[in-house]
Amino acid sequence: MTRPDIKAALTDLIFNSDLTVLEAVDRHFTPEYRQRTDGEWADRAEFVEHISHVRTLVADGRVEVQEELYDGGKYADRHIVYITKKDGSTVTTEVYVFADLAPDGRFVRIEETTLMLEGSEADRNIGSAR
Repeated sequence: MTRPDIKAALTDLIFNSDLTVLEAVDRHFTPEYRQRTDGEWADRAEFVEHISHVRTLVADGRVEVQEELYDGGKYADRHIVYITKKDGSTVTTEVYVFADLAPDGRFVRIEETTLMLEGSEADRNIGSAR
């Protein structure tokens, strides 16, 4: 099994304008991918819609993986996403992830909980906004 890379996945999805959203999603997520963020499920199409929306807001940022565990087809991590929005404001979110992986290392399912560390009340749902 190929080792998953959440930092590369999130960097490609949110911050790498050299890739389209669909190219980034195809690189890191299987066709049957689905995600639950803070209790709300999204299928792959809804996930693409979410990432497309986030890209309209974000100017720059980075991902720092704090802790990471994987065992065969299971993956877990805690990471922090630092975002600078196009309006100059910043959002910092801590994310706790549990995931299932395909044999090629792409994500099949992610269930995550987010904790906003910095940002406005309007940014509280940035992890699932569409």
